[in-house]
Amino acid sequence: MIFKIVTLFLIGIAVLAMFGRLRFPSGARIGSRKCRTCGVPRVGRGPCPCGKV
Repeated sequence: MIFKIVTLFLIGIAVLAMFGRLRFPSGARIGSRKCRTCGVPRVGRGPCPCGKV
């Protein structure tokens, strides 16, 4: 009985992993904007901490 539960759990995790890869095939992530000058990831709409952009 426990073997069946573990097997179904692992199959479910594998299906979720496949759907995750189908959603973002290029590897692009949401919010992956970076500053053009210093390369620091930008969070929000405010200016970059480097002050150039």
